[in-house]
Amino acid sequence: MTSEFAAGPHARWLESETDRLIRFARGAWLPAGGFGLLDDDGGVAAVPTVDLLITCRMTHVQSVAHLLGRPAGGRLADHGVAALRSLFADREHGGWFGQVDLTSGRATNDRKEAYVHAFVLLAASSAVWAGRPGADELLADAIEVVERRFWDEREGRMRESWDAAFTADEPYRGANSNMHSVEAFLAAADATGDAVWRERALRIADWLINTVARGNDWRIVEHYHADGSLDLDYNRADPAHQYRPYGATIGHSLEWSRLLLHLRSALGDGAPAWLLEASRALFDQAVASGWAVDGADGFVYTTDWSGTPVVRSRLHWVVAEAIGAAAALARATGERRYADLYARYWDYAGLHLLDLQRGSWFHELDELNRPAAAVWSGKPDIYHALQATLVPRLPLHPSLTAAVAAGLLDSVATPAFHS
Repeated sequence: MTSEFAAGPHARWLESETDRLIRFARGAWLPAGGFGLLDDDGGVAAVPTVDLLITCRMTHVQSVAHLLGRPAGGRLADHGVAALRSLFADREHGGWFGQVDLTSGRATNDRKEAYVHAFVLLAASSAVWAGRPGADELLADAIEVVERRFWDEREGRMRESWDAAFTADEPYRGANSNMHSVEAFLAAADATGDAVWRERALRIADWLINTVARGNDWRIVEHYHADGSLDLDYNRADPAHQYRPYGATIGHSLEWSRLLLHLRSALGDGAPAWLLEASRALFDQAVASGWAVDGADGFVYTTDWSGTPVVRSRLHWVVAEAIGAAAALARATGERRYADLYARYWDYAGLHLLDLQRGSWFHELDELNRPAAAVWSGKPDIYHALQATLVPRLPLHPSLTAAVAAGLLDSVATPAFHS
């Protein structure tokens, strides 16, 4: 029997997988600015636009790559920062456009969304830690827009989206944008030293998790009306939506499970006890409702409110978040069952998701674990998969890029594979 935690061979394999993913991501660079969506072979997908979300995620990834000492990471991060400060930036009204035409440079999606603005904040925070030119200015701009346009101090959560001129906000509130805001707020707290971002992250979590999810059998309600009331039937007719699917999204419960532990560690002695309780409960509910519930290994994408699978596709990011959550719970509790599940999910990824011929991970499998494209096509980015290779090698605080910058990689033991 191996020890409960062990660094060594598994940590070395994680590092090799980190490098494999970083190599694949280099193909996303676009000469006209920003980063493109990657296809199955690591080339840029043939689309006429450049996407803000992908550019933010790749800027974050390449900032991490630079801090890991990988050649070209810094230059690629600079490319992303430059695009965020020019190509995507709305000089008239502020904020960032969601999509821009590569030929004309004009916005093809000018709606200002909290979800992607959270990733601007994350990318800027990571670029600051990587010491990239223009990163401090980008972070200052991101903070100003988030505080002025998206953060609702009275409600303690994010407004969802606005028109281009910030004159009318969408009569909808979403858990997904708020979840990624928690991630970005923790990163911003570390990049700026301002603890208010952790306080805001806690307010979001207290509403979405400690109040709503606790009262819903630890299933996260994703969709809300503008007043914060639940919209349980949202997108019932479009259940496989990429960002706003109907019902309970299994991967978000796993992602929240991990984020609550990062928040708990960041808050230190002032962390409320419910954070660990909720992290355990979300993880357990996601595993019970999502893993191998229809006869084959893998997590289903969504379930209804009774736990019956709705969309049975297996998305790569869900497994990546299961790996991260299991590693975080193993770190926070020292319990072997989480280390065992961590190994199980990596085994699944190794058997079904890692594309060792063409690179990266298959982004989607069908219910029989065959490559599919019902929800996603291609391999657009490496954000979730890369973090799955790094979270197990890092402490729970500070946030990921800050921890890499501080030299904390492998300062903690990695969950072991038990024999």
